[in-house]
Amino acid sequence: MTFEIRSTDPREPGIRSLIDALDAYQLSLYPAESNHLDSLDELAAANVVFLCASSGRKIVGCGAVKVLEVPERYGEIKRLYVEPTYRGQGLSRQLLHELEAHLLDCGVHTARLETGIRQPEALGLYERMGYRKRTPFGDYVDDPVSVFMEKQLA
Repeated sequence: MTFEIRSTDPREPGIRSLIDALDAYQLSLYPAESNHLDSLDELAAANVVFLCASSGRKIVGCGAVKVLEVPERYGEIKRLYVEPTYRGQGLSRQLLHELEAHLLDCGVHTARLETGIRQPEALGLYERMGYRKRTPFGDYVDDPVSVFMEKQLA
């Protein structure tokens, strides 16, 4: 199956239902204080690129990356999600690759992310894509259900 991946405003109609599904999924796995869910307005900020993936006219996946400057320059992967019926087709990998390519285009060579211990598929994807566990970064604090990861981009 082919997917169209494009940069878009996360407040675009059709994306809200995907983000709502992601929020519901995250909230079913982790307590509210362990969820770090950027709002649609935060995802529309100037330092963020938000991608959506479509199959035909249906939006089936998304992901974002924030370029941060403090204390050092890095990109944080956020909101990577694919609808369950479209999983297993390499779409998450494609989205992640596009987000990493954007970072390199911006001259950013470090990608970081936070995910959770109850998402073995996500952890497996990130490990296969070269991400390695690290300590909390940015405003994150140590949390027993969080996994922090990083990748040096070539």
